[in-house]
Amino acid sequence: MTPRHLQQRHATRYLGYHGSDTHAPFASYFEPEMASLAAHVIEALNAGPQAGPMLTVLEDAGSLLEAEWEPTETGYALLPDGSMRVAVHTPMPEVTPRMWDWWFSWHGDDTRKYKLWHPRAHVFAQWADADLHTGPRAYVGRTSYVDEYLGSRLIRAAINFLPPSALGMDETRLADPREATAICARVGLSNYPLDVGYLLHHIRRTGDGAEMRSRFWIGGRHVAPRTRIRALAHPPPSPVLRAASMTAADATALLIHCAQEMAHLAALLPALHQQFSS
Repeated sequence: MTPRHLQQRHATRYLGYHGSDTHAPFASYFEPEMASLAAHVIEALNAGPQAGPMLTVLEDAGSLLEAEWEPTETGYALLPDGSMRVAVHTPMPEVTPRMWDWWFSWHGDDTRKYKLWHPRAHVFAQWADADLHTGPRAYVGRTSYVDEYLGSRLIRAAINFLPPSALGMDETRLADPREATAICARVGLSNYPLDVGYLLHHIRRTGDGAEMRSRFWIGGRHVAPRTRIRALAHPPPSPVLRAASMTAADATALLIHCAQEMAHLAALLPALHQQFSS
């Protein structure tokens, strides 16, 4: 990230809409009040950590296209290697898979758009490159720098969007955006050259709209340097140490954040897409 990026990031790092933010053409969609967690999310949180085999391993991510339901659609597991697996199911009436491809292409160039998604936790968003990309999946191949809170901890992340095939998904099954799509990414830190995991959001059509099946594989064996890092003369910085071993607090914070942001935006997305997608 260049010094200019860092300066802009520092200047725009705050929660909510302030001052001229309220004049953005989409500002009417900023809704600071969020709905309560869905009952199935609360049930998963109350159940606590699940056995590892109850959640899909990264190498079997393509199975999402095959299974009507997996053993755990909402929940989390903590693994002996220090990694965690998190799954979240979000029903989305009146939403289509195509809307989500549009959203991931549209929101990344403006922090104010990003804040619509989770008004109580999203702080900053910016593409790593300045190129203008077009097309239904214009986010693929790009990296989004985002600052957001998971629980009370501010995370500075680099989200490198990958083609679904990179996670073993059959892209011929995703060719019709009216039926399904999958957003896949390598997740890392933006303030340190370290990747810490993967995410996948599988959206498929239902009778009343769509449903999202989110999956995260974070920490432990999924941690790797993004670039060659010289041997450190001092102990690794705290983000590296934290990534090496995930806790139940990390898993529940991620599960809650995903459940909140996906349900919140799903309620706004049909109208937002209709107004701004053309």
